[in-house]
Amino acid sequence: MSDEQLAAEFAEHRAVLVGAAYRVVGSMVDAEDVVQETWLRWAAADRSEVRDVRAYLIRITSRLALNRLRQQKSRREQYVGPWLPEPIAATPAGDDPAAIAEVADSVSMAMLVVLETLTPLERAAFVLREVFDLSFSEIGDTLGRSEAAVRQLAHRAREHVHARQPRQRVDKARHSEVTTQFLAAAWSGDLDQVVSLLAPDVVLVSDGGGKRKAALRPLQGADKVARWLVGLFQKEVPEGRFDIRMAEVNGEPAFVAYDGDVVDSVAFLELDPGDAISQIYVVRNPDKLLAIPPKQALP
Repeated sequence: MSDEQLAAEFAEHRAVLVGAAYRVVGSMVDAEDVVQETWLRWAAADRSEVRDVRAYLIRITSRLALNRLRQQKSRREQYVGPWLPEPIAATPAGDDPAAIAEVADSVSMAMLVVLETLTPLERAAFVLREVFDLSFSEIGDTLGRSEAAVRQLAHRAREHVHARQPRQRVDKARHSEVTTQFLAAAWSGDLDQVVSLLAPDVVLVSDGGGKRKAALRPLQGADKVARWLVGLFQKEVPEGRFDIRMAEVNGEPAFVAYDGDVVDSVAFLELDPGDAISQIYVVRNPDKLLAIPPKQALP
C-alpha cells in the first residue's frame, strides 16, 4: 500500500478516532495528540492481519487515550479549582436525526462530567461499548483485561452513568428559550428573575484554571448561585466590550462570551423535568477554549 493510500485510509476514520479519544480524555488537545500517535502506530503496523480497520484503529486510539488519561492525574491534582472537560464547537453525525441526538448525548457537557467520575478503565469500557459498540472480547484486548472483567467494568460504568443522567430529554427549543431568558436576566442584573429560573438545589461549577475568575469550589443553592452569576456579569463584563452569542457546543445549546474576537467563556445549562435550571457549567480557562471558533469566524 502506498503512503498516499495509507494516509487516505486513516483520514477516512480520523473523525471517529478523535471522537473516541475526546470522550475518554475530555480534552480536544489531548485527543488530537492521541490520534497523531495512533497514526504513527498505524503507519508502522503489519496490516496483513487487520480484518476491520475501523475497530482496529479505535482500539489503538482508546488504549493510547487511556494512557493519556492516567498521565493527566498529576495535572488534575495541581489544578486550581474544579476541572471541567474542554468544550468543542462541532459534533458531526451525518444527517440522521436519531444519530445526531445519540452523538450529542455522548459528548454533552453533563455526560462528560459524569464520565469524569468513573475510573479510567470504566470510562474506556463505557465509551467503547456504549458509543462504539465494540464486543466485550475486543474491549478486553484493548484494555488488557479478561472478557468477564470487562463485562463487570461496563456494567458498573453503565449503572453509574444512568443513575446520574437526566430522567428525560429536555426539548431543545425549550432549552434554548430558558437559556435566553437566563442570559437576559443575568445580563440585566435582575437577581429575582435569575433566582426564579433556578432550581432550589441548583449547582454551579466554574473552571477558570487559575487564569480567569471562577469559583474555587462548586456552588449550590439558587440564591448563592444567582448572586455569584450576577456579580460576575456586573464586574467581569464591562458594558459594550463583551458580546454573548447563543451557539451549539458539544451538541447542545450554550452561550459563548466573546471579548472582542476572543472567546472568554462558554456556559452550559442543564434543566430538570420542570424546566428549572439544575446544573450550570462555566468554562473560562483560555487553554480549554481553543476548539471554539473566534467571533470573526461566525456567520
